[in-house]
Amino acid sequence: MTSADTAATRNWMRWTGYGLTGLVSLFMTMDAAMKLTQLPIVLETTAQLGWPVTTVVSLGLVLLISTALYVIPSTSLLGAILLTGYLGGAVATHARVESPLFSHTLFGVYVGIMLWGALYLRSDRLRSLIPIGR
Repeated sequence: MTSADTAATRNWMRWTGYGLTGLVSLFMTMDAAMKLTQLPIVLETTAQLGWPVTTVVSLGLVLLISTALYVIPSTSLLGAILLTGYLGGAVATHARVESPLFSHTLFGVYVGIMLWGALYLRSDRLRSLIPIGR
């Protein structure tokens, strides 16, 4: 592979990573905004999942801060770790209440895969730590 091919591949990977990052970030920001505005559906769902409705604003703040850290290149790894913890809590919550497996319980896993895939594609630093396919 020539250096031009390598540069084109790296450029394609980076822009694909930014696109996926945008999708993940928009979804997480929307979720955080719904929690921060305390929409009735969010409060109902929170109660159905067994969480006190008083936790909604706190969860929204944690989600918003973690998403902001994920979007900023210099703190993206920290943001990805924090979002992974948040999504793990969502998976555990859905498993505890026996939500449908593929549509609800594993949804956090799907988002986490997209989140880390996006970061892997846009971050030379992460690709050097985890050399997949080399």
